Amino acid sequence: MGVLFLASFSQVMAYIGYIALAILILLVMITVHEFGHYIAGKIFKFGIDEFAIGFGPKLFSRKKKNGELFSLRAFPIGGFCAFRGEDEDSADPTAFNNKKWWQRIIVLVSGAFMNYLLALFVIMLMFGVYGQTTLVAYKMQPTNTIESQYQFQEKDIILTANGKNVYMLTDLMSAVEDKKEGDLIDFEVRRKGKDVKVKIQLRQSTDFENIEDIKGLYSALGFYYEVDENGVLQNGGLYSTSIRFGFFQTLGRSFEYSLMLAGTVFKVLGQLLTGALGISSLGGTVTTISVTANAIKIGGFRQILNMTSFIGVNLAVFNLLPIPALDGSRVVFTAIEGIRKKPLNRRVEGLIHTIGLFALLLFAIFVDLQQCF
Repeated sequence: MGVLFLASFSQVMAYIGYIALAILILLVMITVHEFGHYIAGKIFKFGIDEFAIGFGPKLFSRKKKNGELFSLRAFPIGGFCAFRGEDEDSADPTAFNNKKWWQRIIVLVSGAFMNYLLALFVIMLMFGVYGQTTLVAYKMQPTNTIESQYQFQEKDIILTANGKNVYMLTDLMSAVEDKKEGDLIDFEVRRKGKDVKVKIQLRQSTDFENIEDIKGLYSALGFYYEVDENGVLQNGGLYSTSIRFGFFQTLGRSFEYSLMLAGTVFKVLGQLLTGALGISSLGGTVTTISVTANAIKIGGFRQILNMTSFIGVNLAVFNLLPIPALDGSRVVFTAIEGIRKKPLNRRVEGLIHTIGLFALLLFAIFVDLQQCF
């Protein structure tokens, strides 16, 4: 009993460590985001009242001679850079709303820009140290109707499909989607240490009904797979591997991968709007931390880098959406002011952002709770 208790205790402590790392990743990205606002504000001489890491009661604070307050707060989920006169009229020439409209827009988008830059750097580091993850063929379905030069060979590493780089299974699906049986698709594979261009003949049409139609993909490309009694895929003829590229290829692929992550966010949003995805597929802060902790548990330091890049790109894209309380919404209001040559009612705008903030918090709590039940 004592041995079992110790084993369980050590597992709990290990998982707490993973959660702490996940929280740290999120906190770093939020801090970098706010630091982007801060640096841009300093460049344009905006008045800054406080730069805070975390929310809630102050644990530590220090005020500079120019009046800027730096604080560390109790709850390590969040942070803010408070500009003087951000949601009100002020006579102070350094107040946020007294600055030129284009300067304000630069300050507003600088947080997301810093998130993206850090995510891009992390992706470059991950690809440079560990290599890029891609797919390898290891089991093929036999056929007598397709010539051998139009089929994958065992241990082919798939680099590109239909002219697009392949990073994961969804990239492969997107590259061959909506093709007809018998079509020849251009691939580049690493075969026996050499990168070669090949044409693969589809064994069936690829009008996938959804992104989870992996069996349809396998059948079309000739990969072997097994299913259980319920028809659920259990084993397939593809597995992941990591390969390294040259310096400039690594830079290019890192940039492309970051854009692909950003595109995934927009794709998910589109699927939510059309009903292709339900609210149950979303999660808030708690879910993000839980998923990140589990990924770190399974994948170690590589997953720390991967999740950091994923969270960074997500924060960058999400914060630029025109949703009240987010930077994107403030950019819209500021741009309208620049076009009209006069601001909208400051109180009304402030109220809209306040209501939006509470709505976002409630929504995040709701999607986290629905993940638990």
